[in-house]
Amino acid sequence: MSIVGGLDLHRRQLTYDYLCLETGEIERGRIAPGDREHLRVWLARFAGEEDVEFAVEGCTGWRYVVEELARAEIEAHLADPAELSVRKGPKRRAKTDRVDARQLRELLRERRLPESWIAPQHVLEARAWVRLYKDLLEERTGWWQRVRATLFHQGVPYFSLTSPEGRERLKHADLSPSGRQAVEVGLRQVERLSIEMAPLHAQLEHLSRAQKGCRALREAHYGVGPITSVAIWAEMGDPRRFSSSSDAVRHTGLDVTVYASDTRRASGHLARQGPGVLRWALFEAAMRASHPNSPDHAYYLQVKQRLDGQRAAFSVARKLARRCYHTLRELGDEAWLPAA
Repeated sequence: MSIVGGLDLHRRQLTYDYLCLETGEIERGRIAPGDREHLRVWLARFAGEEDVEFAVEGCTGWRYVVEELARAEIEAHLADPAELSVRKGPKRRAKTDRVDARQLRELLRERRLPESWIAPQHVLEARAWVRLYKDLLEERTGWWQRVRATLFHQGVPYFSLTSPEGRERLKHADLSPSGRQAVEVGLRQVERLSIEMAPLHAQLEHLSRAQKGCRALREAHYGVGPITSVAIWAEMGDPRRFSSSSDAVRHTGLDVTVYASDTRRASGHLARQGPGVLRWALFEAAMRASHPNSPDHAYYLQVKQRLDGQRAAFSVARKLARRCYHTLRELGDEAWLPAA
């Protein structure tokens, strides 16, 4: 029996709509609450059936749904959210969960569903680790900025806060009671976050050395380090699904968009439609091009003199995205083997 369906995901419930191609019967309903346990029970109805397919939108929560579909031996299709909104066409009726589930089912049946790559389990775990590391890093940076802003607001001259001499100098700084409290709280938060990041950094560095795709990125491209290699490898995904390196750049969101109407043409801006962690990793690696030893140093300086340093780094990041695309593509299946 051939069954084609769609699942619309929400935190509290899942809306389903599936069609039996042999009988023409359509089933609609909800799975509540929308969690792994209740979904697993509901999927048991398809036990023993052949050619069962479901489409799921690639929004928050898709991972456990796809895992349960695979566990029930049901073929899962992950739809790209941005492309999916285009395929749905202009709004003609009120948007509801049932409409979304039906549209997923119809696009899947017509083979017009814009599909995203479903990463293997070990790649999904690497994504979760590197995203957690980036979240901790951003929070720690925010606390550093608060401490620096407080010291500047209190009229304290700039000096290093990481050295023993700097910490001793901070004790004798002329600060108000509230300013000193704010600085001490901020430094304690920085220390706490550094402690949390240390084992995670070691874990990602080990993965970067043990996994063949990550190791190839580090060895082949200047500026790609332990954390950024894992981020690029996990977030870019299998490059063989892209027809060219230009498609890989568009996936990163680093491509420049242009809006033109009649004789008016707006200046280009980054698309920013793609994994934010991937853009961050490529930009961090591209910033190393400002070093004289970088093979892209001359190109970086050329763009910097014509535009500015930030846009020069973005230009190098696009070049780096193309190179990483070719590196992973040449490795083939070996790039996605679990770490030894």
